Formats: sequence, C-alpha cells, structure tokens
Amino acid sequence: MKPSIAKLLIDWYGRTRRDLPWRRTSDPYRIWVSEIMLQQTRAQAVIPYYARFLERFPTVAALAAAPEDEVLALWSGLGYYSRARNLRRAAQAIAQGGAFPRDYDAIRALPGIGDYTAAAVASIAFGSPYAVLDGNVLRVVARVENDAADIAAPRTRERFRSIAQDWLDRKRAAEFNQALMELGATVCLPKNPQCAVCPLAQVCHARAAGTAAQLPVKLRKQEPVDIAGVLLVVRSRGRILLRRREASARRMAGFWELPEPEHAPAATVGKSYGTIRHTITHHHYTFEVREARWTPRGGDFAWFAASELSDIPLSTTARKALALIS
Repeated sequence: MKPSIAKLLIDWYGRTRRDLPWRRTSDPYRIWVSEIMLQQTRAQAVIPYYARFLERFPTVAALAAAPEDEVLALWSGLGYYSRARNLRRAAQAIAQGGAFPRDYDAIRALPGIGDYTAAAVASIAFGSPYAVLDGNVLRVVARVENDAADIAAPRTRERFRSIAQDWLDRKRAAEFNQALMELGATVCLPKNPQCAVCPLAQVCHARAAGTAAQLPVKLRKQEPVDIAGVLLVVRSRGRILLRRREASARRMAGFWELPEPEHAPAATVGKSYGTIRHTITHHHYTFEVREARWTPRGGDFAWFAASELSDIPLSTTARKALALIS
C-alpha cells in the first residue's frame, strides 16, 4: 500500500523545509502579516520587509494605531498596496474585538482576507483543518491528478480545493499546508519541474504520463500591455520635487511619485539620465528619466530631502528613477 500524499509531503517537509522567519513563530498576528506579504511576492523578497514591519509594528495594537502613511512607507517597494491598507483596517477590527479571531469564518471576514489566507492562518496558527489553495497548490493538484481543466475557471478551482481537502491530514494541518505550498514554490515549479526529487513522484499521474510540463492549463491569459512614459527629476537646494497621487486614484492612492510632463506642462526638460522598467501584472512600463526645471504653482507637490524619502510612501518607479542619479 502506498503512503498517503499527506505523509509523503509532511515527511519531506520535515527533512527539507526552508528556514523562514515566519516559520519560527506561532503568533497568529505574525503569521497573518507574512501571508499577506507573500501574496504575489517571493519569500526572499519578503524577508527584509517582514523584519522591518514587525520591528515597527510588533503587535496588532501597534499596527491599528499607526497612521496609514507610515504603514505604506514601510510597505513601499512590495507592491499591491491595497494589501497594506487592508492589513491596517483588519488590525483595527481585531484590536476593537480584543483578540485575534481563532475561527476560520471570523478570520475570513476580516478586510483583505480571502479563502486562501483564512485557511493558511487558521491552519498554521490554530491547527484548523482547512486546506489552502493558491497558485502553487493548483499546479501541484493539476499535475498529481494529471488534470488539464482550466484553473482560471471557478468550477475547476473548487474541485481542486476539494481534492486538496481530501489530501489534508486533519491532525497536522499546519505542516501539511506549509509542505504543500513549499513543494509548489521549490520543486513543482511552473517551468522545469524537479520531478526527480519530488516526494510525490510515485503518486503523480502527470509524471507517469509525461505531461507535467504542460500543466496546469490556464486559458484566460491577459495579453501584455507595453506603456512608455517620461519621469521628471526636478531639484532645488538639494531637494527633490514629488507629486502626491490623488486619494481617489485607482492604483497607489496617496503615494508620492516623480511628476510626468502632463503634471508639469511648463517645465523645461533637459538631459536624460537613462530608462527604467517596471511591471505591474501584465502591464510593462518603460520610463525615460529626464532632468527638468520647474516651479510648481499649487497642486499636490512638495519638496523632499533625500533623507526624508524613507519616511514617506514613495512609488517604486520613483525609487528606481532616483537610483539612476544617486
């Protein structure tokens, strides 16, 4: 009789798991912060942000009491900034309730928390028997089951969630979920899956059929969009001119950024410092960074010394552009 998928995963995880800071704690607050940061972001990129964030906000109460700009400043560079805003809003709800919720449904009801994050926090912090389902897990399920259904379809995702739930070791939910996510992140990779060292090789139907590299199937791919623009570096007395995005902006509301020519139509544009590139989902931006002279007349502009930039929510494009001239 073959060992269960849960046993294969948990045994492998115990031997090979990465030593990551959020795996050294049972504090639900710290586990929750890590799970929010890890959405759409690689673990190695998260580590320094995680350390700085928890140094400044060591408790739910500290985060709940913090000004939004300070939270965004510490998040600056991680992207997907609605995560930070929702994290603060959820911290305020938790602080008002008096304790971090232990129940899956109560965790799921917090701002910015979906099915995956609720399952991850509930299982890792409290041992609740809920299997996680994210992109890594979808890939593992598709390959183990050799299932070519469209993972962008809600029906497929629900079916795959049910399969992961069937695999779950209900008494060791925390280890199982972390093992499953670890497998997708380090072995069952999107390209060039490492089947030779996979703990599930003996039960993987895609490996037996030779189809692992073709799975999972996602039919609704968005075509990339290339966008070109110009960023202006306006300096005076050692300070940089920045523009604050409108509070109603769809993306990065309230962040400070370098002005573009449309924001400073009377600016005198000078030499080029070079170009930077930045990607947000399927949007690929290329900005030429130009020296400029201009004096703003009102509007959402302010001058900042270089030493002040780490204290404000500064856009990633501004950081990249200013790195060209430092």
